[in-house]
Amino acid sequence: MSKFSHWNEKGRPKMVDISQKDSTKRTAVAQSSILLKQELYDAIQNAQIKKGDPLQVAQIAGIMAAKKTSDIIPMCHPIQITGVDFHFEYKEVNNAYELIIQAEVSCKGNTGVEMEALTAVTAAALTFYDMCKAVDKSMVIKETFLAKKTGGKNGDYIAVK
Repeated sequence: MSKFSHWNEKGRPKMVDISQKDSTKRTAVAQSSILLKQELYDAIQNAQIKKGDPLQVAQIAGIMAAKKTSDIIPMCHPIQITGVDFHFEYKEVNNAYELIIQAEVSCKGNTGVEMEALTAVTAAALTFYDMCKAVDKSMVIKETFLAKKTGGKNGDYIAVK
């Protein structure tokens, strides 16, 4: 009845069977960013955030989220993640700052880790907002996207920005 990979012959949702796919090393890098005011940037640099270091807590939240991705994304397979790491960078933008958040997730398995990387940066951005909202409620979480992936049947991918 359906040509969609995640629908069965009766047109109902299903999780695809990946057991026939080759197990290979796979990585994904996702990115998100947050615009914040100078006041918040200064408070972070001077360790004045009452809840603690927002980058450390955001990183922990991102790692936890990557491990739980299949619990919140319906057709996502539970996979054994072999690594999760983060990179944070502040860039000055028009009398304010933009925090660039990147998460790299890796595994050796039958399916990729793109959703885990995207979930990781999203949770990290939300956690950063939560940690800092007492100082700056006007923060804006900007685009979240897949920056790079390696491995798998479809090969490598690098976003063009």
